Amino acid sequence: MKTSLNPFKTVLTLSFGVILLALFTILSAASSDADSNEDWARLFNGEDLTGWIVPEGDNGHWKVVDGVIDYDAMSEAPGDKNLWTENEYEDFVLKVDWRIKEAPFINRNVPIILPDGSHKLDENGDVIRMAVPDADSGIYVRGNSKSQINIWAWPVGSGEVYGYRTDSNMPAAVRAGVTPTMLADNHIGEWNTFEITMLGEYLTVKLNGYVVIRNAHLPGVDEKGPIALQHHGTMVDGEWTSSPSLVQFKNVYIREL
Repeated sequence: MKTSLNPFKTVLTLSFGVILLALFTILSAASSDADSNEDWARLFNGEDLTGWIVPEGDNGHWKVVDGVIDYDAMSEAPGDKNLWTENEYEDFVLKVDWRIKEAPFINRNVPIILPDGSHKLDENGDVIRMAVPDADSGIYVRGNSKSQINIWAWPVGSGEVYGYRTDSNMPAAVRAGVTPTMLADNHIGEWNTFEITMLGEYLTVKLNGYVVIRNAHLPGVDEKGPIALQHHGTMVDGEWTSSPSLVQFKNVYIREL
């Protein structure tokens, strides 16, 4: 016996299902946002440098401009010129947006970095170097410059851990592990997003949605320490003599694990 369908009843059933699905999606998103707001701590309030230690004698070179942390690479502090968090952190996920404002310095000593972290050599066994417009900064984790996640304009890309990659005493696997798997940086002047995860002695770095460092081992890294935004560069007689950290930072959040 053939059964006929009631079109009106079918439409009502489908519409009710669509409404339930939409409602579930909205509630799930709201729940996720609530969890996110509870789990993440804001390290930069967008107004001033509360929660950060400005270098003594800096004279206003680390500052907040239009809701972002702005640096001109010209801190007058006689000692450490980096900007450090007041608090220390152990295991965490750090999210931060950053951009290189400009790259006015021509760095003529940039090596070609191979996937294993070594430098490409010419036929005489010498390191091949190239000239690139460059700027240089980074994010120190666990209070140590050796565990710095680089921000720069090198072709290998940002996210590498220079202090470990260039340490000849480190095992080959360690040096390869802290070398970016790809160049994921946006253009100079454009914003980028880091998601940095520290868990024990292991580091993962996601840049603009791409994992460039995956579960890299950092032997001997400190168990706990503050986070720093790095100063780099020197100006002499109005000319940069090394790559300056002409950078900005915003949307700085941390979730402790």
